[in-house]
Amino acid sequence: MNISKTIRERRSIRKFKEAPVDKELIISLLHKAARLYITEEMPQWRCIYYSTYESRQRLAKSMTVKMKESKLGKLVLNNKMIDFLMKKVADTPAHLIFIAESAENQQQSDENYAAVCSIMQNFQLLGWEHGLGMLWYTDPMILSKSFFKEIGLQEGERFAGILNIGYFEKTPRTRKSRTPAEHKWTAIGRGDRLHSDNLPVTSQSILEILNEAIWAPNDGLREPWRFIYVKGSEETDILQISYKDISLAFLLVVATEETDLHKQEEDYAAICCLIQNFQLLAKSKAWHVRRKIPEWIYDQEQCKQFGIQPQERIVSVLEFWGDAPYLNPIPAPSTLNITLL
Repeated sequence: MNISKTIRERRSIRKFKEAPVDKELIISLLHKAARLYITEEMPQWRCIYYSTYESRQRLAKSMTVKMKESKLGKLVLNNKMIDFLMKKVADTPAHLIFIAESAENQQQSDENYAAVCSIMQNFQLLGWEHGLGMLWYTDPMILSKSFFKEIGLQEGERFAGILNIGYFEKTPRTRKSRTPAEHKWTAIGRGDRLHSDNLPVTSQSILEILNEAIWAPNDGLREPWRFIYVKGSEETDILQISYKDISLAFLLVVATEETDLHKQEEDYAAICCLIQNFQLLAKSKAWHVRRKIPEWIYDQEQCKQFGIQPQERIVSVLEFWGDAPYLNPIPAPSTLNITLL
C-alpha cells in the first residue's frame, strides 16, 4: 500500500453499490489493520459485523428508536423519513461496529480507545485499496438504550463508531485543504536533530510527515489539534523517557476540547487517526517512533509546563530515537474479538 497516496485520496463514502462484501475479505483486512497498530501492550477492543439483510434490518430498527422518540423527531421526521433511514441502513452491504472494552482507569481506557480508533483508520485505508468505501458514523441521534442493547455495550465500554461499508462507483470531489501543521506548531528547547548515522530526524522532517498525517477523518473537517515539539529542554525530565542513553525528541499531540461531549469524543478519535497516519508514514521511512499515553498527562499542573491550556488535553506523546531497531515496539496481536451477524 502506498501509505501517503492512500491517506490523501481516501474519502468518506455515503452511496454504495448493491454488490455484497465478502466476509473473508473483511476478516483479512481486520487482521492486517490490527497488526499495523504498534503497541507495547495488548489493546482491548471488539467489533460486531452486520452482513446479512436480517441483521442489518435489526440494527436499523435500533438506530432509529431515539429519532422516533425525540422532540425533534416528532416535529420534523415523519414515518416516510424514518422508513427511508431504516432502508438506507438495511441496504448498506455491511456494517462494522467497534467498541473499546472497559478498563480499570482513565489511562487504560484511553489506551483501548486510541487502539480501536487507530485500527478503524487502518481498516479504512486498507479497504480503500480494495475499492471499499466507508463512512465512520457516530451521530448522537442513534445512541439509545435500544441501540446499546443491540450491540451488547457493557458498563465501562466505549462505543467508537460504525463503519458503513460497500463498494462505490464514484469518488467524491477533492476535499478542501487542511491548515498546515506548522501553523499549529510550538517548539520547546534547544537542538534539532536526533544523532544517528543512518536516521537524521529533524523538526522539519517531522513537520513534513505531519502535513500528510493531518488528512485524518473528522466530521466537518474540524482541526482540533496542535503539536508541541520538545528537544533538549529541562521539561524532558517529566516525559518518562524510556531510554536515557539515547538522544531523544518528543512530539506532544494536543486536543482542543469542545464543550459538547460528543464532539470531544469525535475529535479525540480524529487525533488518534492522525497519530496512526503519522506512525504509518514514519514506519515507511524506517523511523523509530514510540507512541505513549503516560500517567503525567492527566496531571494539569505538570501539563502546564508545556503551555497546555484549561480546555486542552494531551492525547499522546510520540518519542523519537535514532538508529536502534532493537527498541522497536511490537505489532498488536492479530487475534480478533469479532461477532458475525
